[in-house]
Amino acid sequence: MRLDKWLKVSRLIKRRTVAQEACDGGRVSINGTVAKPSREVKVGDVITVGFGAKQLKAEVLSVQETVRKDDAAAMYREIV
Repeated sequence: MRLDKWLKVSRLIKRRTVAQEACDGGRVSINGTVAKPSREVKVGDVITVGFGAKQLKAEVLSVQETVRKDDAAAMYREIV
């Protein structure tokens, strides 16, 4: 699955266009490498998203095309 779509489906970022802009701006990385929106996401990848001064680090637990709002948080695990 594309990175921008995964960010939207997992609800880490609210809209796909915002996810694309974050990737293009260099604020999203996969396993320590800055990633483009079209990069494929696999189970086990560590995604880091920069929100201003705050950074969110999450490990991908599942990759699904569609998921209910209640189940979206089960797609990743936050790393402290």
